[in-house]
Order: sequence, then structure tokens, then C-alpha cells
Amino acid sequence: MPFNPNIHHRRSIRLRGYDYSRAGLYFITICCERRGNPLWLPFGKIENKDMILNDAGKMIETEWVALITRFQNIELHEYIVMPNHFHRVLQIVGGISVVAQNDGATTRVAPTKTIGDMMDAFKSKTTVEYIRGVKTFGWQRFDGKLW
Repeated sequence: MPFNPNIHHRRSIRLRGYDYSRAGLYFITICCERRGNPLWLPFGKIENKDMILNDAGKMIETEWVALITRFQNIELHEYIVMPNHFHRVLQIVGGISVVAQNDGATTRVAPTKTIGDMMDAFKSKTTVEYIRGVKTFGWQRFDGKLW
């Protein structure tokens, strides 16, 4: 269902004017598009209070850990993949990153990727991999968007 401001009363919980590329710890949750459907559990199930990841859930975990190869100014902390959403703590580490050394001169650039940029990259990569899993391994299909 497309967003309709007359019936959907979502508001951003982001702090207006805050620079989400700043160094710090960020607690992030992203939910699957169909999280309200009790039959839509794409990443596994809970048994006896333990989360049992299926192959799609293991892929989510693998792609999360791989995020540090794409964004070198981050550290990954606690996380848990749930049946239809994902909680994690990501830290943007401060300081200046060395980009290139040329003829003895060093070019330095401050990190400019925001949490939003990083989560967009994560969601894009996991969606592509999930679609591959649907086609190749018979994972649960989804309509529209995964996240």
C-alpha cells in the first residue's frame, strides 16, 4: 500500500538538523516491508526464546559484517537478526581518513557518508542477495520492497 498521509501518520524520529555523519554510536532497527504479516518471517524463527536463522537470515548477518569493508570509518557492535527485522549498533569513528599520498603530500578527507547512506547501501545489497535467494534457493517471495 503506498504512503497516504491521510491514513498513515508516520513522523521521522531523526533529530532535525543533526549531522548523521558525525562520529558516535547509533542504534539502528530496520524492518521488513511486510513485518505485520505473521506468516512473513524471511530470516528465520524463534524457538524456545532463541533466534534460529535460516539461510536468508545468515545472509543478512554476513552482509552486515561485510559492511566494514565498504565503509572503513565504522565499527560494528552488537546486533541481532530477528524473523522480520534487524537491530544493530554501528559506530562511526571520528578523525580524518587518508585518501591518497602523492609526491609526499597526503590528501585527507573527513568521512562524509551518513548513517542513511550506509543503511541504503546495506538494504540495497541485501535486497539483491535476497532476490537471488528467491530465484536460486526458493526463499520466501516478497512483493514490492524487502525493507
